[in-house]
Amino acid sequence: MGMNTTETPEQLKQMVKDKYSQIAGQDKETNESSCCGATVCATIDYTVMADDYTQLKGYVPDADLGLGCGLPTEFALIMPGDTVVDLGSGGGNDCFVARSITGPTGKVIGIDFTEKMIEKARVNAATLKFENVEFRHGDIENMPLAGLVADVVVSNCVMNLIPNKEKAFAETFRVLKKGGHFSISDIVLVGDLPEGLKKSAEMYAGCVSGAIQRQEYLSIIKDAGFENIKIQKEKRINLPFKILKNFLPEDEIDSFQNEQKGIFSVTIYAEKPLVCCAAGCCD
Repeated sequence: MGMNTTETPEQLKQMVKDKYSQIAGQDKETNESSCCGATVCATIDYTVMADDYTQLKGYVPDADLGLGCGLPTEFALIMPGDTVVDLGSGGGNDCFVARSITGPTGKVIGIDFTEKMIEKARVNAATLKFENVEFRHGDIENMPLAGLVADVVVSNCVMNLIPNKEKAFAETFRVLKKGGHFSISDIVLVGDLPEGLKKSAEMYAGCVSGAIQRQEYLSIIKDAGFENIKIQKEKRINLPFKILKNFLPEDEIDSFQNEQKGIFSVTIYAEKPLVCCAAGCCD
């Protein structure tokens, strides 16, 4: 399901919502048996991007749908008592891990625009009797949150699905407290990829295109007003030979695999300045 130039942002959002509504009704094993969850496609197992959560404190198997591409809570510098906002919270996996750190004096708010994901996460939270974890139905481009509420924002392989990343990061900036920060894991592209492979790369980004060049991604974050931007973790997604041979002559595959370009999972950290004049900073 790649991006078509005729698809509007609203159509893309509906595609994502349909996809993740279907995924919400499946277990992790079913999701892991397909390239990106809800449909079997002839590319690759989607979990080539996922990291292992099972040893993390606060891990809840029923909330893990195997859809992530990093472990943002590992790098998010969450402190006890913090208010944490998770963008694209899905079944609640990252929220529950964050709660184990922020503790009973903190608060965790998950935002997702797929109703079935919100329902699933709320059931998980109720089963666990977590009273300080809340899930809100809403759009990351227009968050159902007041400004200056979050100490930390996390997100795991979600921003790449959003058509208007500039607006999403502007909203992230708005909801963060002054001096607050985010740690976001996502999929980015590095270097010029063969056209066929780029379209396949879109499949790795949640089966809906949206992954952009790493440098463009970092520029959007900077333009939103963030500072102290750094890549906390970067992992090249190694594509199997059986995938590459569809897009490259065999004699070029070795050199491509040895080049520092391709599809990358990154975890990016950035801070909202304590003093600033950017739009939304003092709202």
